[in-house]
Formats: sequence, structure tokens, C-alpha cells
Amino acid sequence: MSTITREAILAWLRAYAEVIAEQKDFLTQLDMAIGDGDHGANMHRGMQAVLSKLNDVANQDIGTIFRTVAMTLLSTVGGASGPLYGTFFLQMASVANGKTALTPAEFSEALKRGIDGIVARGKAAPGEKTMIDALLPAFEALKSSLDAGASFAEAVRASAAAAAAGRDATIPMVAKKGRASYLGERSAGHQDPGATSSHLLLETAARTLPEAS
Repeated sequence: MSTITREAILAWLRAYAEVIAEQKDFLTQLDMAIGDGDHGANMHRGMQAVLSKLNDVANQDIGTIFRTVAMTLLSTVGGASGPLYGTFFLQMASVANGKTALTPAEFSEALKRGIDGIVARGKAAPGEKTMIDALLPAFEALKSSLDAGASFAEAVRASAAAAAAGRDATIPMVAKKGRASYLGERSAGHQDPGATSSHLLLETAARTLPEAS
């Protein structure tokens, strides 16, 4: 059975910082339409801060790495994104404490814990035009693929595809949470920026984790 190594986790996080740097203007454009217009800049600032901390914890267990990501995002990312992504990685850390590699099942459980943390903190449900609309289908696709006997590489690719579909599904939705909810029906027709950055997280995982493990 394949495992997801600590080195693969570090490669994933570094690659995500690169993707956010590349996509920060696009994320900001999405957020200008229905939010504060700062999602791209906030996520970029946070992930650059994460990058500066990863070398210091590169020899630690994966739980410590995830906790470092969480606390860095909490302290550097403004708006709702910092608390939500911070909670996500903090809850992922609870599965990875003391471990230098994760089984696919453990990675799946870590993803579930992270999503549950976001739901508890943000009180969001599917269909409310949030990052949950990308993350929850991503977890469900990952778990069902693994349960069906798929390899981790196949499962994480299915997860990324489900996240993309979930992201696209936010376009016609009317926002029920956050600043976008103030727009009411006018929020329909716009892609949710949080769902977009969440998809990028899974897309980056699909690209980097199997190769680096």
C-alpha cells in the first residue's frame, strides 16, 4: 500500500503556495465581484508566510507541519479565509500527530477532519456558495474511490475533479454565508473565490502528492 510521505506533504504545500501566487489576481477578481476583493492577496500573503516556515519544520512529523501551516495562516490571513483555512489544517493535524507518513485512509480521514472543522467554524452547508461546495465533494470522491480499490493517485485525481465540479456549481448559487450573502440574488452568476482556492488545493494535491510519495 502506498503512503503519503512527509516530503510529499511539504512538496504539496510548497506547490500550493506557487499556485496561489500565480492565481492571486484571478482570485481577487472573483472576490471583487461578490466579496471584499482581498481573497487572492490574503491567501498569497498567508502562503508566502507558510513557505518561510516550512524549512524550519521539514524534519518534524506531519502533524507539526500542518499545525505550523494552521497557525501561520491564522496569524497572517485576513477576513474569513485565515480562520477557515487555519481550522482546516489544524484539524488535519489531529490525524497526523507523530507520523512521518500517512496511509491513503489516514489522508482521507485528515481531509474529513479538516472539512468538519470548517463546517463547525463557518456553519456552512452544501449549496450555500462556499468552499464547502468544493471540499465536501472532493472528500466524498476520495473516500469512495479508495473504498472501491483505486490507487491513491487515482483517488486524489478523482477528488480534484469533484472539487472542480463543486467549484463550478457555485456559479448559479445564491450566497448564504459571508459578505457575498449581502448581495442576495445578485450573488448568482459568480464563481465563489473560496471554492476556487479550495479546488486549487486539491488540484495541487493530485499533481504533487503521488509523484513525491
